[in-house]
Amino acid sequence: MPTSPAKAAPGAARTESPWVAALRLPDPALEVLAAEGAQLRLMNASVERLAGGMRWCEGPVYFGDARCLLWSDIPNNRILRWDEETGVVSVYRSPSNFANGHTRDRQGRLLTCEHGARRITRTEYDGSITPLASHFEGKRLNSPNDIVCKSDGSIWFTDPSFGILHHYEGHAATPELPTDVYRLEPDSGRLSVVASGINFPNGLAFSPDESKLYIVECRSTPRVILAYDLVDAGTALAGRRTLIDSDRGTPDGFRCDVQGNLWCGWGMGEGLDGVRVFSAEGKPLLHIHLPERCANVCFGGPARNRLFMAASHSVYSLYVATQGVAGG
Repeated sequence: MPTSPAKAAPGAARTESPWVAALRLPDPALEVLAAEGAQLRLMNASVERLAGGMRWCEGPVYFGDARCLLWSDIPNNRILRWDEETGVVSVYRSPSNFANGHTRDRQGRLLTCEHGARRITRTEYDGSITPLASHFEGKRLNSPNDIVCKSDGSIWFTDPSFGILHHYEGHAATPELPTDVYRLEPDSGRLSVVASGINFPNGLAFSPDESKLYIVECRSTPRVILAYDLVDAGTALAGRRTLIDSDRGTPDGFRCDVQGNLWCGWGMGEGLDGVRVFSAEGKPLLHIHLPERCANVCFGGPARNRLFMAASHSVYSLYVATQGVAGG
């Protein structure tokens, strides 16, 4: 894998900043915050920069069957693709309707949040795009942001209005709905609000056993990660509580590993940019320092032990001593 700057994707808007992989091991970019955090790092694995030159990276999702990573470059209105075998970066879809978050459904199809069209879509096996949700009770969604798929096939997503605030990550418009969290029923297509009263919900993820859903509240001060219990046979949420108070940090998108730890995109500022890892109880365990704020992460690789990090203008990776939750 490349340890020197990767070639920017076609149409890249920025000149890459220098990036050199750590020569000393363990990588000094990995700061252990608690004894348990040391068990999550590999002594001889260091942070790698896979691609650069994007305006704002988001929504990484790994495809093991294609050995590739997809992610959004939102302001450039495109989805990019990194090939795991060759390291080549190419454009997967352009325009992308200002796509943001991605995941895969339980049949392996790509699920996408689109700021521009203010909807959720599914990319079929033949490459065609199926709209799944764009309105609730007759009103347009704001700008779906992040998305997860539960083992029963239901699709859960957050709907803040970041994508309609300006003509940068979408099209400026007036919100028609509160900033809520939704559940899309896989068979009926019925859309329901599962969490309301959250000031700009952002990243979300299920615990490994799907007994809890974690949601970032962006517009609280400080930002917090909320925890909910799944009730009613896993179709609704209850018991809202604050799991993590970010203090000066800015949690964004995140994923869980098989031990229940939360791997959170983090920033913003010197000493804060990167990924912060918390236990299921909210205890800080590890910080992966990056030269840029990290917006979102996913696990991939044949063993789901490679963390992919979508930072401001670059994508990074790190092999770790755990595995991401299957389907996450």
